[in-house]
Amino acid sequence: MRYLLCLIFYCLIISSATSQARVVAECTVNYAITVNNENQVDKDAVALLKQSSKVIYIKGNNSRSDLISPSFSQSLIFNKVTGNAVILREIGANKFITKMNSLNWIKQNDKFSDMLIQYSDERKTILGYDCKRATLLLKDGSTFSVFYASTIIPSVREFEYQFKDIPGFVLEYEAKDGYTQKITYTATKISLNPVSATKFDIPTQGYRLLNE
Repeated sequence: MRYLLCLIFYCLIISSATSQARVVAECTVNYAITVNNENQVDKDAVALLKQSSKVIYIKGNNSRSDLISPSFSQSLIFNKVTGNAVILREIGANKFITKMNSLNWIKQNDKFSDMLIQYSDERKTILGYDCKRATLLLKDGSTFSVFYASTIIPSVREFEYQFKDIPGFVLEYEAKDGYTQKITYTATKISLNPVSATKFDIPTQGYRLLNE
């Protein structure tokens, strides 16, 4: 009888362990950009977005989000432990840096406070991962949808602040551009190879300091 109880207990432990999501502490994810209803927005803006790319780097408690276009680039470096963020922008030959402490970072993302998340049964497969759909309801009345892989969780979920409470790795999501047009980011490649620590170094010169 004792052997049977031990066997049942062991099976329960194994079942619980396998049902838990795996934390991804080091990865690089490339996202493709799609413009929704592109015939209704500025054609030059659409063309620029189509030539743009986005890459997410995660290493331990650090994340970096790079958005690169022919005329503009922006990098957001975030540390989960301190809650501090740094934004690097390059426009032509001009370079700018904005530093935010944890309070400023939260204020910067105030539009996502009191956000509601609605989960649905809709699913799709992205890069071989079974992804579930969730809808984010913002306090201004706007909504955005995401698809997330529930079997993996990034060690830093704040690589997009609005994802911090999503129970998985977001592999597709909506956002707004400067023309209030929704655009979709879809993961096209995910690499679990080591990420260089230099990706998260903060420049000490060559950038003009801007206050957010």
